[in-house]
Order: sequence, then structure tokens, then C-alpha cells
Amino acid sequence: MSQSLTSRTPKPKYDVVLIGGGIMSATLATLLHEFDPNLEIAIFERLGRFAKESTAAWNNAGTGHSAFCELNYTPEKPDGSIDITKAESIAEQFEISKQFWSYLITKGYIHEPKEFINACAHMSLVFGEKDAEYLRKRHDKMAESVLFSGMEFSTDHEKLKEWIPLVMSKRNQSEVMAATKMDMGTDVNFGTLTRKMGRHLLEDSNVEVFLYHEVKDISPRESGKWEMKVKDRIHSHKQEVVADFVFIGAGGYALPLLDSSDIKESEGYGGFPVSGQWLVSHNQELVEKHHAKVYTQATVDAPPMSVPHLDLRIIDGKKALLFGPFAGFSTKFLREGSYLDLPESVNTKNLKSLFGAWWHNIPLTKYLIQQVAMTKSQRMQHLREFIKDAKEEDWELKVAGQRVQIIKKDEKEGGKLEFGTEVVVNKTGTIASLLGASPGASTAVYAMLNVLEKCFPEKLHGEWKGKLLEMVPSYGQKLAENPELTHQVRNYTKEKLELEY
Repeated sequence: MSQSLTSRTPKPKYDVVLIGGGIMSATLATLLHEFDPNLEIAIFERLGRFAKESTAAWNNAGTGHSAFCELNYTPEKPDGSIDITKAESIAEQFEISKQFWSYLITKGYIHEPKEFINACAHMSLVFGEKDAEYLRKRHDKMAESVLFSGMEFSTDHEKLKEWIPLVMSKRNQSEVMAATKMDMGTDVNFGTLTRKMGRHLLEDSNVEVFLYHEVKDISPRESGKWEMKVKDRIHSHKQEVVADFVFIGAGGYALPLLDSSDIKESEGYGGFPVSGQWLVSHNQELVEKHHAKVYTQATVDAPPMSVPHLDLRIIDGKKALLFGPFAGFSTKFLREGSYLDLPESVNTKNLKSLFGAWWHNIPLTKYLIQQVAMTKSQRMQHLREFIKDAKEEDWELKVAGQRVQIIKKDEKEGGKLEFGTEVVVNKTGTIASLLGASPGASTAVYAMLNVLEKCFPEKLHGEWKGKLLEMVPSYGQKLAENPELTHQVRNYTKEKLELEY
């Protein structure tokens, strides 16, 4: 994106201001511009490029989350049955994303889908009799749903060697292992996708994009509009910008910005920053032996986002393997943030929530301390549970993005750590923010439609409805209850996104 983006001055007033240049803001700006091309929209991004924080390719796992392989979405109930309700919901949300991206391709707004999405089998892998039995029950239950049709299950070592030769190399034949495989999985480069959307907005719309511009404060006006202090980080120029509607899609910085707005709905929220690290291999001999994303179960006391997985990644046309994540800790809320972010986020409104969450998550604190203290050799030992003969020289340690896990008020515990994503909206629907980290980018379209449902309900179900159904043909229908529509939608997105399942 050109240098002119850093030298223009924002107008004093917009209909819509979006804060942050990640996948959430890019998606919402694209949706709004399609619904009403006359809307005056501005995007403010504090860095010099879109998608440099959590959306960047190496800052997330690149999994198109469809609940094919993530075991934490399919808990076992006390009676031994498997609950797939959340799995179906996550799968449907990713189908919404694929439909929207297919629409962008059809309209010629973005091109070359292989640059951001590729077919990659999704697998769950477990060890031992007990977990193998859980996985079998999970497979049997999921196979009843059209959303998971085609999922395979096996405990046979020979079959597993076909699926995951790198993992099965040098395995003891007596070791009990079980796996499921779904060929319809994907690897997604959300950074490339976001920049493609950003380029379309910049070149083919009247959306104004301002890089190196940081929103420092949001305050309400009596008129119901929102006033923001915007700093030009290159020229150290500050100005006020007013908007009718504000969306905060600023990753870890969403929390302090939401707090500055003083809306009642933001009270009690706190944030706990967690960073991640991956072991990465570019050794093509290894890469050619692994063509899947393989998830297993989280260890005791580990948070859901730390589920170990060994993944194929395709970034800028190059294949690599990624293993992790290993948790890290920093008081920054963004990778390119400040070490004062966490202490400055503590206030009288969220102190009780923060203390309650800490008190009830002491095992998690211990887990994080252990993770941060790990050496590369210790991380390699974890990798060798997947790849028996993994060599240290084939793998490098790469730091991933910063995530801020939500801490919410809880009447019983004072505060509760949440691991999902959450949309916070004020009662008049004039300001919205996305908080949380998982499943994140995969469900960006669903999340942003959720924002529009809460903030523009009359328009979304009125004058915008026709355009919405053009973009997302399955909108308003449950795919899990409609096999015919599911097959139609999946065939359409497979063709448009050039997915070779």
C-alpha cells in the first residue's frame, strides 16, 4: 500500500470508523461497503501495513476452524455421550466465511484463492485405550451430521501410516493409537486474505484507509456520536474525528479502547495476555511426509488454545511444518505494543474480575510459568511425542502473535477466564468491539454479521437482505438441518476457492 496512505489527513466526520487493520475490520468494511457504497468509512491502523498483528500468517495456526479436528469442541458428557452442538456451530460459521470469500472472487474483488486458502486434511490423533474409545464415540456421533460426512476413523497402524507417515515412523506396533481424518479441511493465510480485501477497499471503493494512525481514546458526545483522538504516528499530529458508528477491531488493544468509551457493557472486563511460540521446520524432506493438520488433546491444566498440533502450513507458496503452540508471557497486549499494557489496563471496575480469575486459575498460572521456562530441548521432547526421531537442527523456534484472553465478571467467582470470542455492543448499537482469541479469524464473517445484527438489525433484515443472501446464500438457515443446502454450498465454495479435496 502506497506512501500516500501515511500523508493524507482524515476528515473530521465519518459515518463509520473501524479501528485496526486486521481481518475483522477488513471484513466489516467490505460488508458495509457492499451494503451501502455511499457510507463514508475510515479504517485506522497503527502500523504500516494491514494484518501485521494476530492476523499475520505466522502469528496464528492458519487452521480453517471447522471443528473437524479440535477435540475441545466435542466434550464427553457425564453419561458418556458426546456433545457436538458447539462443533456444528463452529463448522457452520466457517462455511459462512467460505461463502463470503467465494462471493469476493465471483465479483472480481480478490483473485488467486490459492494464495490464501488450500485444501489440507484435518485430523485428530489420540493415544491409549481410553482416548481411543472417546475418539471412536466422537466419530460415530459426528458421522450422523451432514457437516462431518466423510470423516474416517482408524486404529490400524497400517492405515495411520498412509495418513501420517512422519508421525508413524519408528512407532511400536503395540502402541494404541486412534485417528480421525477429514479431507475437507483447509490451511488459510489470513494475512494475505486481509491484504487482498484491503487492496480492494483502497483501490475500488470510497473507504479511506489510514496507516500509522492510532486511535488513543473514544468518548461519547451528547448527540450520540463518538469522538476519537487520532494520532498520526509519523508526523506526531493529533486530531479529533467523529463518527456515528465505531467498531473496535484492534486485537489486544480493543480492551483499553472499549474501556475508554465508558459504556456500561464494558464494565468488569479484564484481559490476560498470552503469547505463543511454534517449532517450525522448512526441511522439505520432512514436509513431504506430512500433509495434514493433526490435533491431539490438551494436557491437564492447559488452556484450550494450547492444544498440541502438528500442521502443514502453506505461506507465500512455500510449505513448512509447524508444531505447538507453546505458551509464552508478556505484559504487552500486542506484539508491537507496550510492556505497560497489562498494568495500565487494571482499574477499579475490573480489579475484582482480575483477582477472581487469577485465584480460580492458579493451575493455569503454574502451567504458563512452566511453559515460559522451557528450553528448546524440552520443547523438542514434546515434539518427539509426535515425531519419534525429530532432530533439533531441523526445527527453529518462532514467536507467534499476542492474544488477550477475556476476563469477565462472575457473580460466584468474581472473575472468569473466557477462551472464546465475544462481541460487546452498547445498548444503542453505535459502538461494538470484538474481544477474545479463539476461533478468531476463521469465523470473522460470522462475527461481523453478528455485529451488524446487533447494530443495524432493521437494515440487515430489510434493504440489505437481498445483498446479504447473495454474499452468504445459507444465511439464516441451519446447515446441520439441511443436507441438500450443505452440499450445494460446499460444492459452490469448493469450485470458487479452487479447493482440491
